[in-house]
Amino acid sequence: MLSRIQAFQKLLDIMDELRSKCPWDSKQTFDSLRYLTIEETYELSDAIIDKKYADIGKELGDLLLHIVFYAKLGEEQNLFNIQTVIDGICEKLIRRHPHIFGEIKVNSVDEVKENWEKIKLKEGSTSVLGGVPNSLPAMVKAYRIQEKARGVGFDWENTEQVWEKVQEELSEFNCERERNSEKMEEEFGDILFALINYARFVNINPEDALEKTNRKFIKRFNFIEQKAKEAGKSLSDMTLEDMDKFWQQAKLHLNFPQ
Repeated sequence: MLSRIQAFQKLLDIMDELRSKCPWDSKQTFDSLRYLTIEETYELSDAIIDKKYADIGKELGDLLLHIVFYAKLGEEQNLFNIQTVIDGICEKLIRRHPHIFGEIKVNSVDEVKENWEKIKLKEGSTSVLGGVPNSLPAMVKAYRIQEKARGVGFDWENTEQVWEKVQEELSEFNCERERNSEKMEEEFGDILFALINYARFVNINPEDALEKTNRKFIKRFNFIEQKAKEAGKSLSDMTLEDMDKFWQQAKLHLNFPQ
């Protein structure tokens, strides 16, 4: 079996060959690879959610290929190379973990996160929230914004305060709803932000929770479609009561929580 260094070198050599000889690989650019990288990241996410551990390994390989590919493009344009990429992340990890590689003492995960954000500011970051990508999906973005704000002490003190904020936002939305106000969208966004905050306090990842519900709904709806097909019916021909009957069967048949 190849050593870790040998295995990595083999991948680098293969990348060199592909870039110089393959018609497709030789034409790729940063821009052309970007959307493919996003796709690979979501495939890894799917494998993690489904707990398909063999697939996780495969998807990590695909992502590693992309990293090596970007590094090759950077090398060709004299921007950076795989060595500067690795050196850079090693230096950052050492710098941002003074409790491991220095003399700083920490007693909790929260203290590690607080130190991380403080070090980032010392490194020249103009804002604690500056590292949150604009293109992140809104729910993930909200979660990361809240985590980063917490890293510098801007956070609620306890879970009850956060739940009270959720209730407050629900009340404000209801007032705007009754008036059919243009502010309904804004208040609805505030509800979602508050719920994401609450999820964080009770150690629930809201993105994962919603995705699991999405998949649960899809499986139950597919069950309805299958039952309708077995009965020789189209969903559009069925009443809501008929579909709900199959929905209740799906909840039992698929063994999902009620």
